[in-house]
Amino acid sequence: MALPPPDPQYVLRGANDAVNTLCFHCADPKPELPLLFSGSSDGQIHIWNIKTHRMDRMLNGHGGKSVLWVKTLGNRNTLLSQGRDQNVCLWDLAEGRKDVTDSVFTDHAGFCKCSLLQVAERRWLMAMPGKDLEEVRVLELPSKTSVCTLKPEADAKLGVPLCLKLWQPSVGSSPSLLAGYEDGSLVLWNLSVGKSLSRLACHQEPIMALDFDSEKAKGVSGSSEKMLCVWRQNEQQDLEMQQTCQLTNPGIADVALRPDKKILATAGWDYRIRIFGWKKLRPLAVLDYHTATVHCVAFSDHSQSRERLMAAASKDHRISVWAIYNQT
Repeated sequence: MALPPPDPQYVLRGANDAVNTLCFHCADPKPELPLLFSGSSDGQIHIWNIKTHRMDRMLNGHGGKSVLWVKTLGNRNTLLSQGRDQNVCLWDLAEGRKDVTDSVFTDHAGFCKCSLLQVAERRWLMAMPGKDLEEVRVLELPSKTSVCTLKPEADAKLGVPLCLKLWQPSVGSSPSLLAGYEDGSLVLWNLSVGKSLSRLACHQEPIMALDFDSEKAKGVSGSSEKMLCVWRQNEQQDLEMQQTCQLTNPGIADVALRPDKKILATAGWDYRIRIFGWKKLRPLAVLDYHTATVHCVAFSDHSQSRERLMAAASKDHRISVWAIYNQT
């Protein structure tokens, strides 16, 4: 008989509005770590100490506008945050500071989250939605130098980009971007020439979230429909469908692969978190804790010797933290 789904290890409370985004930072070998960063619809960013299960600090730099995305930039004291105020802010958190030291104006008022990729020591690429509705801009950080602007052909009719994922096959290789669009299409972009390499019509509804396993050249996407799609990049660099998984209820707000690429988690509009084995997309568990839409899921970046954690955040203002399938 299958074991019943577990309960959360603990729940973080203190956000005063829907929690939209999460980011773990566990790499620094200090006893007060690891940390979990969250962003809420009231414009607040919370920093949680997940050893004490308490809030460490609260930041407010987006004028009360919803925070869509948070990501550490190399270390726990440098944070990027993206808000509905159309700004991406760079924070200096060293020695207890709460300072915004730089920002980029996106001129985009949608819900598409940025994507970050480290391409060399102290050098990152950041993809973000552009000024024109169908555009994606790619900048180099910390210089903010423009790398390229990606815009579909006029007759493509993809709609706006709703999710982005920067990746590169190996260190030193040319980075690429995967973008999911309003019409249900997935597009693979070559950043070196600013052109699309492949387009796959994998959903009939807008693609809300995607993640990609660069080692296996295989990715997953979710939409507002009752289906997960798994696709791959073949030897000709084209995207092709590999398999689909039918879901009980419609609506996936987020998908996330664990860093060891063993399991996949989805955040559902039906208030549930679903766990799958990544190799064959085998359903493993349905976690039923939240009382409203689950907006995002995130895995800790612990080393192999530590406990792996998963966090999920919801419209119900709560963040659930789970320890699941650590022996897979």
